[in-house]
Amino acid sequence: MELKPDILHALRSDFPILAEKVGSKALVYFDNAATTQKPRCVVEKISEGYYRFNANIHRGVHHLSRLATEAHEAARRRAASFLNAARPEEIIFTRGTTEAINLLAFSFGEAYCRPGDEIVITEMEHHANIVPWQMLCERKGLTLRVIPIRDDGSLNLEAAAALLNERSRLLAVTHVSNVLGTINPIVELVRMAHDAGAAVLVDGAQAVAHLTVDVQALDVDFYTFSSHKVYGPTGIGILYGKAQWLDALPPYQGGGEMISKVSFEQTTYNEIPFKFEAGTPDYIGSTALAEALRYLQDFGIKRAAAHEDALLRYATEAMEAEIPNLRIFGKAPQKSAVLSFLIGKLHPYDLGMLLDSQGFALRSGHHCAQPLMQRLGLEGCLRASFAFYNSREEIDQFIPALKKALPLLDG
Repeated sequence: MELKPDILHALRSDFPILAEKVGSKALVYFDNAATTQKPRCVVEKISEGYYRFNANIHRGVHHLSRLATEAHEAARRRAASFLNAARPEEIIFTRGTTEAINLLAFSFGEAYCRPGDEIVITEMEHHANIVPWQMLCERKGLTLRVIPIRDDGSLNLEAAAALLNERSRLLAVTHVSNVLGTINPIVELVRMAHDAGAAVLVDGAQAVAHLTVDVQALDVDFYTFSSHKVYGPTGIGILYGKAQWLDALPPYQGGGEMISKVSFEQTTYNEIPFKFEAGTPDYIGSTALAEALRYLQDFGIKRAAAHEDALLRYATEAMEAEIPNLRIFGKAPQKSAVLSFLIGKLHPYDLGMLLDSQGFALRSGHHCAQPLMQRLGLEGCLRASFAFYNSREEIDQFIPALKKALPLLDG
């Protein structure tokens, strides 16, 4: 169900950048899968942190340090509540999804992987959930197994069941594909992996802004997302891990905060979550991320998702009806608000540039998913991705803009 115009108008007023222009054209921002825009309250929270309680955390007894520490740990509690983690200690602050996956590829790989073991991923993964596992395989003598997709963009679950076996150590899978929009059946995949004795990491970078995520109900071992894709600041993210796993894994980096006691002969490590948070954390970013999560929860994730789903259906139907030689990639039954497409033999960069000249921000290229592009027989494509502040009126402007660009490229 789409948002009513008055509600949408009030919502958009919280995002000042949406009133910007591209030249003389109004900005229409359809690149939300790359990064979302930030509400005013998140930016204000960053200023508040620097102006009111900027001090290093956990290490000072003075007033500002205590304020900063409490704000940072309150942000951890907010993130734990957002994911329904069993304990705040199961939340690790990272620089984002990419660092979280690299952390696990090191720590899990060092502790639990031996030559001949296998890591299982899928054909639709972002490079961030491919390359760290390839590096682990090279380092430890492992084999990388890949679950294929079906032609509609859904995951081949029969192939997944066949690939998961006693050699599988970990299944790393995206919750929502950043290209296809496919929503993967995480509960079923977790059951398959656990039955085979494998742990499960879910890349939730494209999911948390659009789906209600309950890590206990999903029974995932690890879950990660980036702040900047859920209306928060850049440079910070979350890694959730079940406490029994985090307790067992070795630290990823050494330095301050992650230690219990240091001597030249031996170092003992701090308890979780601090064991995985070496150095001064982004305590300003964490409070701004918490504010973004609060903002989205107060608005209602299901309410936002219903609006986004309505926009996706409307845009898909309109484009299929009005744009000749259109190819849409990703038609899985369960799909999030991502619309990837090509038109005839037009190059996505050329079309993207012409759309930009009319004020439309879309993503052109391989979307950090080159193996998936190879599966689709493409070098790249255009991607429109919607957020809850987008509108039907913007789509009504988008279709004529596409039509206007086509003759320029045909010539």
